Amino acid sequence: MKIYTLQELQLILQTIPEWSVVNAAIERKFQFEGFKQALGFIVQVGVIAEQDNHHPEIINVYNKVVIRLNTHSANAITSKDVDLATKIDAMII
Repeated sequence: MKIYTLQELQLILQTIPEWSVVNAAIERKFQFEGFKQALGFIVQVGVIAEQDNHHPEIINVYNKVVIRLNTHSANAITSKDVDLATKIDAMII
């Protein structure tokens, strides 16, 4: 597991452009047609997160979902976070 510096993250975020650094985490906001679609997305993210044993912070309000990734054991943004963000992005393409 690699811990990223802010400089490294700036380059990496070019490959996952919808994500941004917010309060020592990477974060992305999603909007769906309705609550049902948002909830289905959250469940899909949960399945992937459980497979990776890396669990995001997920906030849901009706059709909006915010996902924040930070490796708590490292107290930093790591390759685990970037890998999960990439997998989440692949789900919605």
